[in-house]
Amino acid sequence: MIDLRSDTVTRPGPAMLAAMSAAETGDDVWGDDPTVLRLQTAVAERSGKEAGLFFPSGTQANLAALMAHCERGDEYIVGQLAHTYKYEGGGAAVLGSIQPQPIENAADGTLPIEKMVAAIKPIDNHFARTRLLALENTIGGKVLAQEYVTQATALAKSRGLATHLDGARLFNAVVASGRPLAELGAPFDSISICFSKGLGAPVGSVLVGSNALIERARRWRKMLGGGMRQSGVLAAACLYALQHNVERLGEDHSNAEYLARKLAEVEEMRVQSQATNMVFVQIPETHCATLEIWLKERGILTQMLYASRFATHLDVSRADIDTFVDAVKGYFAR
Repeated sequence: MIDLRSDTVTRPGPAMLAAMSAAETGDDVWGDDPTVLRLQTAVAERSGKEAGLFFPSGTQANLAALMAHCERGDEYIVGQLAHTYKYEGGGAAVLGSIQPQPIENAADGTLPIEKMVAAIKPIDNHFARTRLLALENTIGGKVLAQEYVTQATALAKSRGLATHLDGARLFNAVVASGRPLAELGAPFDSISICFSKGLGAPVGSVLVGSNALIERARRWRKMLGGGMRQSGVLAAACLYALQHNVERLGEDHSNAEYLARKLAEVEEMRVQSQATNMVFVQIPETHCATLEIWLKERGILTQMLYASRFATHLDVSRADIDTFVDAVKGYFAR
């Protein structure tokens, strides 16, 4: 199957599976799994932070970070389109008793500075205590301008707020911008980095930050059920991805540009945007369900909505894109 639904659908290849099979393991809850320790150290060093902590998922890494930064009844500022607010089950509110203060994202994915200023609550018993700013990079495939990130985090820190970055696809931003991970992550107190999206690992995220922040997050990880035992088997896949699959993200970005150009040839489709490995397309609503079935019958998996997203990744080749576009053209030419 050609799967364009998301970059989460990749499967580990033979070399990654071999690395997993050969992994040294210990009990990570006790802190003595050597492969997990290597992964945590490698990600922390590359991101310029003191320490790292391995999680089974990006959702849990983000939630533990929010809970490590905030107490019950605190508030965090976040975009309405951000995963920590919209796509992670409301965990901050439900499990962390942390109130989100959502702000409408601008077209480039940023949170307008003036709206952030207006959202920060005064010190008053009537209000939740604003404690944290959470940004996401990339967001909707878009790379946040580093100048904006510097300005937004400086504002947050001037008002006594901590800063967290959902960097699920931060390596896409690294490759697209040409800036090192440590530079993109420098303004933030914590960063969650996912390895199960474009980097191709089956599961796994690493949260990085100060030693003190990571120790608080470690306690929340245990409470949230993320304390795993011989998890070096999984960490080995992430290490392999870190060593072999970062630079190749440029291929995904190039393929996404190619996909956007080819879909622009289809009169019935309107390409709304393309950034990094994401292509967003507007499709006539009356065709969504039937087109999705048509494609599935031809070995192509998509999620067809009025505004659809197609994601390129390491399991999608240029030939696969041609097959997909030809199938779309065939559908509308019936």
